[in-house]
Amino acid sequence: MLQASDLIAEYQTTGTLRALPTGHFIDGIFTQPSHNRTMESLDPGRGEAFARFTAGTERDVDQAVLSSRQAFDTRWRDVAPVERARILQKASALILENLELLAVVETLDSGKPLQEALGDARGAARTFEYYAGACDKLQGDSFPLGPDYIGYTIHEPVGVTAHIIPWNFPISTAARGFAPALAAGCTVVAKPAEQTPFTALLLAKLLHEAGLPDGVCNVVTGTGLDVGAPLTRHAGVDHITFTGSVQTGRSVMKSAAEDITRVVLELGGKSPVVVLGDCHKEQALSGVLGAIFENAGQICSAGSRLVIERSIHEEFVAELVSRTKGLKIGHGLAKPDLGPVNSADHLGKIAGFVDRAKARGADVVTGGAVTKDPKSGKGWFFQPTIVDRVASNDELAQEEIFGPVLTVQVAEDADDALRLANDCQYGLVAGIYTSNFAKAHQLARKIDAGQIYINEYFAGGIEVPFGGNKKSGFGREKGLEGLLSYCKTKSIAAKIV
Repeated sequence: MLQASDLIAEYQTTGTLRALPTGHFIDGIFTQPSHNRTMESLDPGRGEAFARFTAGTERDVDQAVLSSRQAFDTRWRDVAPVERARILQKASALILENLELLAVVETLDSGKPLQEALGDARGAARTFEYYAGACDKLQGDSFPLGPDYIGYTIHEPVGVTAHIIPWNFPISTAARGFAPALAAGCTVVAKPAEQTPFTALLLAKLLHEAGLPDGVCNVVTGTGLDVGAPLTRHAGVDHITFTGSVQTGRSVMKSAAEDITRVVLELGGKSPVVVLGDCHKEQALSGVLGAIFENAGQICSAGSRLVIERSIHEEFVAELVSRTKGLKIGHGLAKPDLGPVNSADHLGKIAGFVDRAKARGADVVTGGAVTKDPKSGKGWFFQPTIVDRVASNDELAQEEIFGPVLTVQVAEDADDALRLANDCQYGLVAGIYTSNFAKAHQLARKIDAGQIYINEYFAGGIEVPFGGNKKSGFGREKGLEGLLSYCKTKSIAAKIV
């Protein structure tokens, strides 16, 4: 088992890792397409290339989809649920055995701090463990039709499923799509983001080592134009799970419409964290910091809007600013409080939001500028930033920045906080901090979001269904609802006399 310390030393010495996979993963092996075109994968902490990977084409997508179709029709759909469970359980164990390799690769690819990447890899193992336990419990219902009839439902696997994986949580998002799809009896064709291709490839290899038949999980790397678009419009795909921007989500829906392909969309967010005057302040301060600065704010469900009651606004924000100024920035392998953002282009997007806000006279109380790793002078970093007293109609309160930028909105009371929380085009998640149990649940019922956290942001785990309302998308992942996303229900009614 490769150790993080050895991998880090190898990277610091050579600038790369020998353990990185090459080629697509199709039919149980790593394959090199005939064109041999490759792309660079960049380390955000340095802003430099550390590896190359295969740049796929539509032909590669065709090969992967055909492979998965054959595997579904001839092998996987008819494997007994208990056998599928054993394979997924073995995959969970293999992820844990390769935990440090997966985490170091994830850090180099995405930029996130190593401790966060380790948590993501452990979460991926837990995801396969959870759905392993669900394989043989996916049962239908019976319905009373009277003494002369019998009626029941069965859940059938939907077929070949396409998974478009984002760059912010590559292994987490892959696992939460792969595991329920495989548990239901579906096959998988995945396209990881071109910024973060490697952990999806490693995960597919581990699944094969766990006993997954050839072709059941295929991964094709490359750009969204050359691989993602052909995959989402492919007539051989029965279901698409997409995580990404609203703009790309629209394109995925349009492609899916051509063949009436099922979709689950997890899109953007601008999630409010409602902090009321009667909150436990230490609990709320810690929660707000983690909600916006984990993974440098590059989380769809980041708590990017602090909606705070006026009675504690000044004191709370002053302490929040003090703690934010104390956050340490650095390369992800150094386990900083805040790592880089994923790319130079994305860094420019974040800076554009803040620069426009400054031009409008925004009250930037800390941060607000591009910076570098203080040790190396390299990388794509943005200072952890707080902008105070932002109006609801300002783009900082309405648009997803996807970076370490917290927007503060002041509420007069709980009713006003509810109004501000819902005054947004997104509805992914929301946080609530209050010591009043009744008030917390009243707000939870009325806030328009797919998931609500009370007194702990990011509470829950794989057991809790996740997905959005409004422009945050539709459908649910995680939990047993996530399993049903990969099933089609068949009703059977029979006369028995």
